[in-house]
Amino acid sequence: MPFPYRLHSHHTLSAQHLRHALELIITKHQSLRTSLIFHTGNNQQLQQIFDMNNSIRQLFTFIESTYETDEQLNEILHDERRNPHLLNLTQGLVFRCHIIYYRQISSNHLLSHKDLLIFNFHHALFDFPSMEVFLHDLNQAYTTDQLLYDDNTTLRYID
Repeated sequence: MPFPYRLHSHHTLSAQHLRHALELIITKHQSLRTSLIFHTGNNQQLQQIFDMNNSIRQLFTFIESTYETDEQLNEILHDERRNPHLLNLTQGLVFRCHIIYYRQISSNHLLSHKDLLIFNFHHALFDFPSMEVFLHDLNQAYTTDQLLYDDNTTLRYID
């Protein structure tokens, strides 16, 4: 379930700072570091929550790429929507951030208004109301470099 965004003119966004903010969000929201595995033998679904301190496991994908034409950008957007291999619920890769720079990746990794930012979530854990919580937390984590923990605003599968 991809959500594409562009910045307003004359605004910039640091890719490194964004990545750190996303790590704070993943620390807060267990559903963004969870795998679901269905066992056919006993007809049960197993949920496993991964520890943020496990540096071996990749908990989300953060990629940067470029485009030069609208056709190239549309191909990237189509791939984000339709490629089933970008996310993997059984391995816990349920979230990705894709930064698409216009023409070239800036040397300081700052996004501008011609660049595109895509947040892509596995549909089993994310819906449109979840996006409001995610964007609120992203704004807080990006601007303050910290994130408040409140059980009422934590994303869970059971919700």
